[in-house]
Amino acid sequence: MNQVRAGFFGLQVQRFQRGVDEIKVWVRYSKEDRSSIKNLDDMRIITPSGDRVPFSEIANYEIKRGEVAINHIDGKREIQISADLKSPKDSPTDILADISKNILPDILSKYPSVTVSFEGQNREAQKTKDSLSSVGFVILMLIYVVMAFTFRSFAQPILLILMVPFSLIGIVFGHYFHGLPINILSWLGIIALIGIMVNDGLVLVGKFNGYLKEGLKFDEALIQAGISRFRAIFLTSITTVAGLSPLLLEKSRQAQFLQPMAISISYGIVVATFLTLLMLPLLLSLANSVKVAVKRLRTGRKVTREEVERATTEDKYDYEEVS
Repeated sequence: MNQVRAGFFGLQVQRFQRGVDEIKVWVRYSKEDRSSIKNLDDMRIITPSGDRVPFSEIANYEIKRGEVAINHIDGKREIQISADLKSPKDSPTDILADISKNILPDILSKYPSVTVSFEGQNREAQKTKDSLSSVGFVILMLIYVVMAFTFRSFAQPILLILMVPFSLIGIVFGHYFHGLPINILSWLGIIALIGIMVNDGLVLVGKFNGYLKEGLKFDEALIQAGISRFRAIFLTSITTVAGLSPLLLEKSRQAQFLQPMAISISYGIVVATFLTLLMLPLLLSLANSVKVAVKRLRTGRKVTREEVERATTEDKYDYEEVS
């Protein structure tokens, strides 16, 4: 093998200095003597006894693809198998589950020393899931704290957060309608959707609290808040869906990769709009009824719906301090 390598690849026999340059001298066969596989058959190999015999008389060879590179992970040799989805509508999770169930057991039983790990997009998706699971609760708490300081109420921010699970109805329907699985990009779209929902809820609840401070009755303040904020909330949802519609209708592979995120936002915000305009007022009314009942049991007197709301009691406290 050393003789074959030296003859065809070359062997460095000398190095010398010429000015500032270092010259390396290599010795090998001339180009015409190493340009064909027939040259290998005719090559003379020097045996330990000093005889020269043709390569074909003392060795056999076959032509096949060799290893381009040998990679290692944690000191162990690694073989990578990569693939792209034939259809973007296929679920990578289902495919990996099928591989683990039907293909890997035979390989692992035949080669017990082999270990398998799913990398690439699956690894990145798992990293994102782990990150969301660790910081997701913290993010929700920060959102709650910001809204609590804004409304100066502990109950109203909770009502906004309670609407988030109901918006998943639109997300599930959107993925089913488009025939796409829910993946990590879908969850990133859900995070964006939470921000839009909270923004719409802030607009409605802020207006509702403003009407209470102006002296309106609870039911009237709730109705007027819905009427006055309907246009702002509805137009926000329509413009968002309209902006995402080209991505939803695009058929290119690049667009289909981002479609799960667009589906989560567009279909989720349609449901979230109705939740904000219909369900949120109902939750506010229900929470008010609970607070009225609790205060009536605690004080033993008849309580109005307005006096248990934080927006009304703030004005009362401010007036007493000024007095």
